[in-house]
Amino acid sequence: MTAATVVTGMGVLAPTGLGAAAHWTATLRGHSAIGRITRFDSEPYTSRLAAEIDGFAPEEHLPSRLLPQTDHMTRLALVAADWALEDAALTPSALPEYGVGVVTASSAGGFEFGHRELEKLWSKGPEHVSAYQSFAWFYAVNTGQISIRHGLRGPSGVLVTEQAGGLDAIAQARRHLRGGIPVMIGGGVDGSPCPWGWVAQQTSGRLSASRDPARAYLPFDADASGYVPGDGGALFVLEPEDAARERGATSWYGEIAGYAATFDPPPGSGRPPTLRRAIERALDDAGMTAADVDVVFADAAGVPELDRIEADALRAVFGPHGVPVTAPKTMTGRLSAGGAALDLATALLALEHGVVPPTVNVSRPVPGYEIDLVLRPRRLPLSAALVLARGYGGFNAAMVVRGPRRSEHEAS
Repeated sequence: MTAATVVTGMGVLAPTGLGAAAHWTATLRGHSAIGRITRFDSEPYTSRLAAEIDGFAPEEHLPSRLLPQTDHMTRLALVAADWALEDAALTPSALPEYGVGVVTASSAGGFEFGHRELEKLWSKGPEHVSAYQSFAWFYAVNTGQISIRHGLRGPSGVLVTEQAGGLDAIAQARRHLRGGIPVMIGGGVDGSPCPWGWVAQQTSGRLSASRDPARAYLPFDADASGYVPGDGGALFVLEPEDAARERGATSWYGEIAGYAATFDPPPGSGRPPTLRRAIERALDDAGMTAADVDVVFADAAGVPELDRIEADALRAVFGPHGVPVTAPKTMTGRLSAGGAALDLATALLALEHGVVPPTVNVSRPVPGYEIDLVLRPRRLPLSAALVLARGYGGFNAAMVVRGPRRSEHEAS
């Protein structure tokens, strides 16, 4: 029998707070971090709102030698990894040489790095410029910096499936654990608010053009008109349950119980979206039924057509109003590769505390969606959650997590 994959540590950096505790407190208060962009002049752009991380001072957390070598997103990822390892009380050097690996997700954060590198190359002459080279190098650097910093020589990789990436990375980390690796770091941190990344996102037609932070990102609402980007995410320490117990871990946040990914057919094909299939396969992987899920953390695109597709999938699996549905990302915006990882962290905290966090600012849920959208914190007995994510281009990911269980050592 395959050992359960448990989450023994997490590092959270979000617009709602630095650290899991600060993020959870702000989330329960319904504190939205969406506001006017401050990292660059947004006046020339149609969309001018974002959820930015406030108060992050990398020089307080990282050696000075690393600062010139890294960009905003990589610094966030390095600190998230540090915090996750500290939270798990795990020292990589105490494990076998190839015993710890890293799998992360990346997407829009690479734009800032690529922009900077292309400017350097352009200064040498146009013949030196290769956008592909800059982005490919960036993705390797992000995971590589974590590995180098902690001396990790286990398997590594980067998943690039946009919003679905955080879940896909954790699933890949779980595969490595099942293959015999003792410890994996997995998740996603992203940083999309930069001029180049902003232009790329605006071309999708999905960004909200609202100037009102309280009305800009309204998933499942009659006034939904797009989403607001943000930066941040979460990284996790993942271990097989028996290995975690053997090294002395006495408790963990929860278990990665099930996962599935699907890919939507191209527009105009006449074939249906595949989010429902992802949900059903994730439940099968967990050995669970729809009745076993206590709350759904929705992808919550904020685009009417995409919201309808998600609502249809939830209704098909759980029935009308069949399960509480929440979208706390209404406080942080959509964080690209970091979004689903942050949702997973929030789901684990919800299971730990027995509270479903709210979906803020939504005042007119579309009745035809027939979902039980949680608009205020709701205290419930929670044992399992479903986290959904959809990446631009057709990526779907669904992950089932079970709540925290204390080890036999602590229970005795």
